[in-house]
Amino acid sequence: MAEGKVHIFDTTLRDGEQVPGCRLNAKEKIGLALKLEALGVDIIEAGFPISSPGDFESVSQISKVIKNATVCGLTRAVQKDIEVAAEALKGAARSRIHTGIGTSDYHIKSKFNSTRGDILQRAIQCVKWAKNYVDDVEFYAEDAGRTDNDYLAQVIEAVIKAGATVVNIPDTTGYCLPHQYGEKIAYLVNTVNNIDKAIISCHCHNDLGLATANSIAGVIAGARQIECTINGLGERAGNTSLEEVVMIIKQHNGLGYYTNINAKQLNPLSRIVSDTMRMPVQPNKAIVGSNAFSHSSGIHQDGFLKDALTYEIINPEEVGADSSKIVLTARSGRSALAYRFQKLGFQFDRNDVDVLYDAFLKVADNKKEVEDYDLGALAQQYQSNAIVA
Repeated sequence: MAEGKVHIFDTTLRDGEQVPGCRLNAKEKIGLALKLEALGVDIIEAGFPISSPGDFESVSQISKVIKNATVCGLTRAVQKDIEVAAEALKGAARSRIHTGIGTSDYHIKSKFNSTRGDILQRAIQCVKWAKNYVDDVEFYAEDAGRTDNDYLAQVIEAVIKAGATVVNIPDTTGYCLPHQYGEKIAYLVNTVNNIDKAIISCHCHNDLGLATANSIAGVIAGARQIECTINGLGERAGNTSLEEVVMIIKQHNGLGYYTNINAKQLNPLSRIVSDTMRMPVQPNKAIVGSNAFSHSSGIHQDGFLKDALTYEIINPEEVGADSSKIVLTARSGRSALAYRFQKLGFQFDRNDVDVLYDAFLKVADNKKEVEDYDLGALAQQYQSNAIVA
């Protein structure tokens, strides 16, 4: 692995599908898997094979059609889970079993009614079982975000010794602050003796709106895989948003990291996932929201029209979005109005626009957004002397 390469592990088809109402059939899953491979993701988590016959079949079929990306199946630390996942992944050119267990005291005591010692042994055992079937085994320490660091390091060292090639450090509840999550990753890098034998992975949830920030903090601290979903879909408040971490890494190229993602496909795939999974994207969503490249404030519009870099750090074409939009509202200024008239083919000078602006404001005060047909009507009225200074 190149030093600065960050692997993108997409779990839209597994964690993203856990959102109520987002259930996909096998055909839909295969279609999205092929789109994800074309996008350039490194690993596709295709499902949880033991959870249902339908999920098993989807993972099995995806394994047969994906040629470049690694296909991954999730399991619990249960031998039968691992056996079923291995069977589902048999046709994959590159396969990975993702297995693990909760490591925080909340999980150990409340969920498993167990002890740290017993959980450590179960963690080692599940990796050994998985290693019987595939070379590439990822271990997840569920609720690592709230796990004692010394114990977490003990578990991670043990599972790497047992054969884990990737160690997933999930902030399962979205609890960590970025500096806390980064410090946790750094602690593992500096404490676990055999950490160089595995890739550290970030799997962050968005309960406090920090999933993206935590994932980037993890990479800066030494992680080289981010687990994420298109549009940030996932349990509760969602997972880390693929498009956000990819573009942060791309925009901040001075950090020295990169991914294999074809950014021009981000917006088209966002819309496909939204339609297929029947989950609208919020308008103000970073990178892929309908307002991501829209400008309605007069001050912003004036600056943008003089130089797009004043208010846009990403060219919309770079992420496959439509061109930037100048949206006319009561907050818009004369420069935006002149620009929109010009786009419609009207050649008005500054004096014309000054006169039209007062009439425009009267329309804008009664509408959320002034449309092209409103501007056409204003232009006709002005040209027929119905609007005068």
